Amino acid sequence: MTKAERTGTESPASPKIAGQDKRRPVIVTAALTGAIHTPSMSPYLPVTPEEIVAEGIRAAQAGAAVLHVHARDPETGKPDQSVAAFADILPKLKAQTDCVINVTTGGSPFMPVEERVQPVAHYGPELASLNMGSMNFGLFGMLDRYDTFEHAWEREHLENSRDLAFRNTFKEIEYILTTCGARGTRFEFECYDISHLYTLKHFLDRGLVTGPLFVQSVFGLLGGIGNHAEDVMMMRRTADRLFGDQYVWSVLGAGAAQQRIAASSVAMGGNLRVGLEDSLWKAPGKLATTSAEQIELAKGTLAAQGCRVATPAEAREMLALKGKDQVNF
Repeated sequence: MTKAERTGTESPASPKIAGQDKRRPVIVTAALTGAIHTPSMSPYLPVTPEEIVAEGIRAAQAGAAVLHVHARDPETGKPDQSVAAFADILPKLKAQTDCVINVTTGGSPFMPVEERVQPVAHYGPELASLNMGSMNFGLFGMLDRYDTFEHAWEREHLENSRDLAFRNTFKEIEYILTTCGARGTRFEFECYDISHLYTLKHFLDRGLVTGPLFVQSVFGLLGGIGNHAEDVMMMRRTADRLFGDQYVWSVLGAGAAQQRIAASSVAMGGNLRVGLEDSLWKAPGKLATTSAEQIELAKGTLAAQGCRVATPAEAREMLALKGKDQVNF
C-alpha cells in the first residue's frame, strides 16, 4: 500500500476507463449477529441458523466481501460457540455466497478460550477474528434503554459485565494462533486500544504472524478506545508506524458511531465493517431491519469519496487468503 493510499490523499479516481473501474476497492465486512446485542433489543437481530444465513445472503447481495459469523441458541438467542451450532450456517453461506467467511474466536467475553476456539479449529475457515488483548468489557449501560427482556439471561448478560474482564492473554492469543493458523486460517486482528497494536507487533516480531495483517480497529466500546476523531487518527498513525506497508486497515464503530467511523476510515484509505453485531440502527431512532441497509449507507460514503466495494476475489487477494475451496465445511 502506498503512502497516498494509507492517508487517502491520492487524487480522485476516475470512473470506468476502457472497461476498467479505477476507483479504490474497499473491503466491506458485515458482522451478522455477534454476542453483544440480545434478542429483545431488536426483532431483526438474526438468531436461528436460517435467519443468520438469510442475513448473510442479503449482506453479500448488498456488496459485503466478508461475512463475520457468530452462532446463537435458536431458542433463547444466547451465544453458542459449539461446533454443532455452526454446522447449519457455514456450509450454506459458502454455497450461497462467494464471500470470505470469517468465524469468530471471540465468541462471548464470558467464555473461556478453549470454548471460543472450537469452531475455527474444527472448520478451518479462510479468516477468523482474534482479539489482541484483555480488557474490561462494559455492556451494562444498555440496561437503561430497555424496560423488559424476553429471556432471563439477557439482563444477567448485561448486568454481569460490570465485573467482566474479557481475557485475551499472551498465552491465549498464542494458543489461538497456533491452533487455528496451522490449518492455513488467517486472522482479523481486533484491536480495541493502542496497546493491542503493540501486542500484535510483538507477535509479528516473533514470527507467529505474517503480513499482510488485517487490522480491525474497534471504537466506542466501554473499556476500549473511544470514538472521537482523534482516537481514530491515533490508531491509524500508530498502526502505520508499527506495520508500515505490512497491513490492511479496517474499522468498526459501535452503536451510533458506526457510519461516522466508517467514513473516517475511507477518508484515510482504509476499509470498514458494519452489521447488526456492531449497531442495531440505520438512523437515530430507526432500527435497521438488516445489515444490508447499513451496507447501502456505507456505499453512499464510498461513492462520495471515489471508492467502491471490493469483490470477494479482491478481498482474498488483499488479505492473502487460502481460498474457499480450502475450508472444512
